[in-house]
Amino acid sequence: MPDAKKRYAMVVDTRGCVACKACVLACKAENAVPDGRTRDWLVEEVRGRFPRLAAENRSERCNHCAGAPCVDACPTGASHVAEGGTVQVTRHKCTGCKACMAACPYDARYVHPDGFVDKCTFCLHRAQYGKLPACVEVCPTACLHFGDLSDPGAEVSRLLRERKWKVNHPETGARPNVYFLV
Repeated sequence: MPDAKKRYAMVVDTRGCVACKACVLACKAENAVPDGRTRDWLVEEVRGRFPRLAAENRSERCNHCAGAPCVDACPTGASHVAEGGTVQVTRHKCTGCKACMAACPYDARYVHPDGFVDKCTFCLHRAQYGKLPACVEVCPTACLHFGDLSDPGAEVSRLLRERKWKVNHPETGARPNVYFLV
């Protein structure tokens, strides 16, 4: 049964991200992500019109939504809510039907060569022991932050109180737990 008290979240400081891809490489190494697949990725977005342009770098991944449409779409229960409100996939229950992939508003899942659907886990195997996700641990600009939003003293809670932020695709009602400081 998921721990209803914790609510894990990630906060990405878009002003600090330099798109170095250390997070992507650390995730691949930590989680044995197969070649050609990825659990997290970088988005480099340029907005505006010349000469008034603005650039934003975002490290993106599964948003571990509080109202996860992927969980609702999964016919086998392989996609489920686990500790800290994280969305996880139980590999042996997954048939590879891709219903969760179609339901995800963030395009955050892929089919593993072994036939199951895979995605970011917020490195729950590390968080359970008080360690940070691999991507957060290696970020050279310290722009990735991870913690428990139910703890008002946690760094992620403080950052969201003190800084302006956004989430991707709020219109879906999925209630994502990845926040971008702007």
